[in-house]
Amino acid sequence: MSRIARLADSLDEPLLVTDRANVQYLLGFQSSNCAVLVDPDGTSTLYTDFRYLESARAIAGVEVVQTRRDVAAGLSELLAGRRIGFEASRISYAHWQTLAAGGADLVPTRGLVEAFRLVKDDGEIDAIRRAASISDDVYAALAEERFTGRTERELAWWIERTFRELGADGLAFAPIVASGLNGASPHAHPGDTVIDEGVLVTIDMGCTIDAYCSDCTRTFAVGEVSEQLVGLYALVAQAQLDGLAAVRAGETGVDVDAASRTAIAAAGMADYYGHGLGHGLGLEVHEAPVLRPESTDVLAPRNLVTIEPGLYLPGVGGCRIEDLVVITETGCEILTSFTKDMLVVG
Repeated sequence: MSRIARLADSLDEPLLVTDRANVQYLLGFQSSNCAVLVDPDGTSTLYTDFRYLESARAIAGVEVVQTRRDVAAGLSELLAGRRIGFEASRISYAHWQTLAAGGADLVPTRGLVEAFRLVKDDGEIDAIRRAASISDDVYAALAEERFTGRTERELAWWIERTFRELGADGLAFAPIVASGLNGASPHAHPGDTVIDEGVLVTIDMGCTIDAYCSDCTRTFAVGEVSEQLVGLYALVAQAQLDGLAAVRAGETGVDVDAASRTAIAAAGMADYYGHGLGHGLGLEVHEAPVLRPESTDVLAPRNLVTIEPGLYLPGVGGCRIEDLVVITETGCEILTSFTKDMLVVG
C-alpha cells in the first residue's frame, strides 16, 4: 500500500499537508513551495507554482494543480467552503490566516503523517545506513588530521568539504566543533578559537543521502589531557553504553533516558547532563520518538534514534558520545561504527 493510501485510510476529512518533510515523505517530491491535499478516498492533489510543475508532473498517481507563487493564498480560494484538516503544529499563525481567508473550515490535526514516519521502511533505513557509513569515513579521515593550531571554524569547513568529497548529497546540519571550554556548551558554534593541546574537542556532524540524515558525535583528546578530562570521557562512555543496553522495542523514552543517567548521578554529575538521551531521525535531523525525562513515546521496531549522553562543565569543557541506532525487538542495531575509544590527536 502506498504512503498516500495508508494516510488516506486514517482520515475522516481531507488533510492538507504543507510541511516540506511530510510532502516529501508522501510523494518523494522536494519543493520549497507546495502542498498536497489527501482525500479519505485515496486521491491526492499536489499544488505548486510554475517553477516546480515539471517535477510535480513526473509523480505518478497524483493530480497536479498550478497555483500562484503564494501557494497558501491560492489554496484559500481553491479550498473555499470545504472542511479541511491542516497540520496545526507545522504552520505559522500567519499561514493559517491566509488559508482561512477564503472561508474554508480548517480542522487542526497533529502528527498524522509523522505517525507513519516513526517506523522506517527498508529503503529509508538503507539511505540512513549509507549516510552513517559516510560519517564513519569522515571521522576516520578526521582522526588523521592535525587539530592543534587550527581554529574550530577551519575544522568545521574541513568536515563539510570532506563529506562532499566522500559522496554525501549534503549536510544534515552545520557541524559542531567545540574545543576546550567551548565544549561546555552542547550546541556551540564553531568559531575562531584556536585548538590547543590538553583539551577535549567534541565534534557532532551528519550528512544526507537521498534526503535522509545521519547524526554522530565523537570527542577527541588533543595531546595529553588531565585526569579530570579522562574521567569525564570515561563517565560519558559508560552512560552511552548504559543507554544502548536499555533501548529496545516496548521501552519508554523516559526509562531509556533514565538508564543513561545512573552512572552520571552516582558520580554526583547529574546537574551537568542537561539534555535528553536522544531523538528520532529521518528526513529531519530531529524527529519523534524522543528519549528524555518528559517523553511520552514508547519505542517500536524500526524506530531510529540517537543515543547521545553528554557532560558539560563550565570552566572545564565537555564531552558527548553519540551513536545512531535502529530499534529491534531485543535491542538495537548500531549504524555508526567509528570507534568510541578516546582517540588522541595531534
